[in-house]
Amino acid sequence: MPLNKKKNKQSVAVFFGGRSPEHDVSVVTGLQVLNAIDESAYDAFPVYIDPDGEWRVGDILRDRNNFMLDYEGREAAKPVYLDPKGKHGGRLIPKQKPFFGKADPIEFDIAIPCFHGLYGEDGGIQGLFDLCDIPYTGMRALASNVLMDKGATKKILSATDIPMLPYAIIKRPEDGSYQVDEKEIKAMMKGIKFPCIIKPVHLGSSIGVAKVKTLKEVRAVLPTIFEYDTAAILEPFVDNLIEYNVAVSRAMDGAIQTSAIERPKTSDELLDFKQKYLSGKDNKSGEKLGGAGGEGGIKNTGTAISEGMLSLTRELNPKLPAKLKKQINSYAIEMFETLGGTGAPRIDFIGDSKSGEIWLNEVNPIPGSFGYFLWEAAKEQALFTELLSALLEEAVRENHKRILPKDPVPQDARLLKR
Repeated sequence: MPLNKKKNKQSVAVFFGGRSPEHDVSVVTGLQVLNAIDESAYDAFPVYIDPDGEWRVGDILRDRNNFMLDYEGREAAKPVYLDPKGKHGGRLIPKQKPFFGKADPIEFDIAIPCFHGLYGEDGGIQGLFDLCDIPYTGMRALASNVLMDKGATKKILSATDIPMLPYAIIKRPEDGSYQVDEKEIKAMMKGIKFPCIIKPVHLGSSIGVAKVKTLKEVRAVLPTIFEYDTAAILEPFVDNLIEYNVAVSRAMDGAIQTSAIERPKTSDELLDFKQKYLSGKDNKSGEKLGGAGGEGGIKNTGTAISEGMLSLTRELNPKLPAKLKKQINSYAIEMFETLGGTGAPRIDFIGDSKSGEIWLNEVNPIPGSFGYFLWEAAKEQALFTELLSALLEEAVRENHKRILPKDPVPQDARLLKR
């Protein structure tokens, strides 16, 4: 791995934003990561992808108050593009040349994708990094792509022992009308009875989620979902709904570990987007603190961030029957192993509090705030900064696994003169 020669630190590009309905949540996560990274070992800088798909760099992108970028902000955040030539690291090339001289490329050693939802969490940027031979944190391209498709996730995991609810997929019409006939919906439901939960196949953050009781209500909800996604997924509504979330990783020491379990609390049947992400009071995305782990560049952000996912009332490490706790952890680990797990994905379960049944609901390859609060409350505690350092080290290891010879064509397959 090339090192930053000036400071003898690895250079880390933190990517966030993107052309996604979850753009704003991604910005919050990206800024939290920039704030928590270990400055004694890494030089981190922001790479913002705006809603139009323009890649931008600049210190102005470190402050949440500057988003969304106005004219002056866009002038200060210079557009760049990624050099596709792989050389065990990344190079960002400025689009605009200075009035005098030549614009220097911006080199980095590791990428941290902080995207949520489409065009970032779904394997696209991961595939690009693979193509360019750039080490990156999180799930690999294939796993990211599968897990961001709720239907594909269910199909892949159907070969495991993990319980999941029956489902139906309703695809967006190709004629662009966004309208589906009630008879067609009934046929697609495959016997699933009302009430149901309907949501986009590829989105998270509770965007577009609704409880429906009739075919008419399904038909009324679909245009909103189709505005942001190509398909909707329909599942039976679970009575006495209760939720459990847990994260999984092997980045810390090579052995698979599970985080603390959280049980979200909500006064409504479903969490909505604003309740999840916009109920903070102090308008901050993070603050550096001392305290436990505060020395040597480690920052304890666990008590400082009152926004984002942390603003949601939750119970960490709830008292659960031993059997249920074991099921949650074992199903999460089985999912992780089945998909060749890397990074620290969060697995969300739903259950019936009276019957004790649970089902895997969905998997977040890049959870909001990287789910760091789950690791800070884990049996083997890891602070946010420690989690990020472990993920960065794992990124380098995973990249090294995929290094090919300088001439990747085997001797017996060479058809051209060398």
